Amino acid sequence: MARTPVLTTRVLLVCAAIGVATGILGGIAGLITPGVLVLTPYLYGLVLGSHVLPGIIAQEVLRRPLVALVTHVIAALIASAFNPAWALRFIGTALLFGAIQEGVAALTRYRAWGAWRFFVSAGVIGVVVAVVVFFAAHLGTLAPWAQIAYLAVSVLGPIAWTAVGLAVGTALSRAGVARR
Repeated sequence: MARTPVLTTRVLLVCAAIGVATGILGGIAGLITPGVLVLTPYLYGLVLGSHVLPGIIAQEVLRRPLVALVTHVIAALIASAFNPAWALRFIGTALLFGAIQEGVAALTRYRAWGAWRFFVSAGVIGVVVAVVVFFAAHLGTLAPWAQIAYLAVSVLGPIAWTAVGLAVGTALSRAGVARR
């Protein structure tokens, strides 16, 4: 008996729609990033945290393997249209965030879809973002209060955006986007 593929045409179309919408938001985040880094670098985690949305919404709506990764890549390609010079950054971020979200879902064998699971992946992403960007952007040169604010916002930013993503995903499911 033939097995139904994980990524059916319907699933891919939903991933594409979510990816386009969140990719536009990601492109806008990319456009404001230089200003944020110059004016208020301690808020960068809030801007970067918005990139969790594609996977969170896709997983909340579809609850299937690989949808976070596929949706993240589509969103990264859309965001790259806003700033082609950052295409590799968008794609790298998409692969990292999507892999973390898929990894946490895989640890539960794609059976646990409670909000806690999404917030675990957001916390992991927040910690990774906080550490990597802290050193990559030389944020150690900031005043101690700004360093603390940066670390707090970098961890809490993806968590806050995850709450937004869960709300959007729940609303889409209620609207019938993902009839099971």
